[in-house]
Amino acid sequence: MSTHETETVHEAVRNNYAAIARANMHATPEASAAGCCAPSCCSSTQSFDVTTLATSIGYDASELSALPEGANMGLSCGNPTAIASLQPGEVVLDLGSGGGFDVFLAGPKVGPTGRVIGVDMTADMLALARKNTQTYREVTGLDNVEFRLGEIEHLPVADASVDVVISNCVLNLSPEKPQVWREIARVLKPGGRVAVSDLALLQPLPTAVAETLEALVGCVAGAPLVADTERMMREAGLVETALVPKPEYLQTMGRMERPLYQTIASHLPAGTTPADYITSLDISARKSLQAVR
Repeated sequence: MSTHETETVHEAVRNNYAAIARANMHATPEASAAGCCAPSCCSSTQSFDVTTLATSIGYDASELSALPEGANMGLSCGNPTAIASLQPGEVVLDLGSGGGFDVFLAGPKVGPTGRVIGVDMTADMLALARKNTQTYREVTGLDNVEFRLGEIEHLPVADASVDVVISNCVLNLSPEKPQVWREIARVLKPGGRVAVSDLALLQPLPTAVAETLEALVGCVAGAPLVADTERMMREAGLVETALVPKPEYLQTMGRMERPLYQTIASHLPAGTTPADYITSLDISARKSLQAVR
């Protein structure tokens, strides 16, 4: 993909998520309905219950209730902090951290001796996350989270400085996925681990869906095939790779009758559903203890 094409995709995603962040600055259920990975990029008269979505994909309701207001925007497709089994004292990096949802959940798990760094390329999301940080500090008594502006293809993080990389429904938005996986491997300490929730394709999407920009910013058209995801991880030097399909996300989207889900379904061949093409994945791996040659 050319530099121009890459920036075109970045700009589309950045503009879309900036709009979501601005809507959620005032943190109402209606504002949360703007979430695209939720996905409801199209207008909807229905109220979108972000808590129902989060609990359906593995989040604990008691943890959600302690989050700063507006941090949960319904942008998740899994629970990477649960996959990661975070430990006190670890340094965690969240790629595409948005309003700080997973950062604020990870912070208490790593405790006062740990650190959680969120990276996002959208300035409005960073502003929302930093606004939420004050509430997080007041509720938890911890000062162990920070947010940095940057692209996940070029992380503003030092080599071999991170114990765990997490990400939630973000990597498939990147137009340069192999570069993202190389960056993940670069910042991880030897033996460090990956815990990502993301969308992937079980089979290629029909052209009518794949070429829809709405699907791209809704975390669908940019999703790679499951096998391609594993290949990119291994080529980046990651080992012990595991990719576990999680159908709960698509099932929840169908039950909630989200507009983007319905739009995708309307473009599919008769007798098929989005779940025949798309799955949420729990993705885990480690960085090899030995340098890749």
